[in-house]
Amino acid sequence: MKYGWVYIMTNKNKTTLYVGVTSDIIQRVQKHQTKYYPNSFSAAYNIDRLIYYEYFNDIMIAIKREKEIKKWRREKKNNLITTLNPLWEDLWEKEVKYW
Repeated sequence: MKYGWVYIMTNKNKTTLYVGVTSDIIQRVQKHQTKYYPNSFSAAYNIDRLIYYEYFNDIMIAIKREKEIKKWRREKKNNLITTLNPLWEDLWEKEVKYW
């Protein structure tokens, strides 16, 4: 069974949120940071800071969770982020890139 990650990223000013799902969080964050897909939403809004993530043992559960979070209003997403990351620090710089 394939595992998965749900993640939330933002831009420098924290004005835009991007919710995604992946089986390789390190590679996926790097693609956001380097604008690997130059015509994508995340490239257009300079989404390059990882501020939230959840790990799942099953990618299908991760996909379900991503869809759930995407339906939420901004305030509820903000509250979710703050539970793990009260200062909205870039978790890539703080921990993930060292895995």
